[in-house]
Amino acid sequence: MKVAVTATGQTLDSPLDPRFGRAAYFILYDQESQTFEVTDNSPNLNAVQGAGIQAAEKIVKLGADALISGHCGPKAFRVLAVAGIAVYNTEAGSVAEALAELKAGKLTQAASADVAGHW
Repeated sequence: MKVAVTATGQTLDSPLDPRFGRAAYFILYDQESQTFEVTDNSPNLNAVQGAGIQAAEKIVKLGADALISGHCGPKAFRVLAVAGIAVYNTEAGSVAEALAELKAGKLTQAASADVAGHW
């Protein structure tokens, strides 16, 4: 399974970015091969609108099966849900901690967005 995680940096030790649409980076971790790739999300950092939807479309194009982030708004959540991508919310301190929580079964798949848009 490939898992996208929002991050403030480019390593697994980077802090988890609590924002989805305006996260600095997405780290796509392949659980099977235990490798990862980093995707810059800077085009959405200062977007006037649509950051969540554009970020969700990027996650779909990356081929992720799941997303771990601090929060996910309603429009982005809908795009991810339609694409069949599971969303998990966490307050983990780092990308590695979030991935460990998922592996240990400590994260519950979100049934809906957990914040209003433009929070």
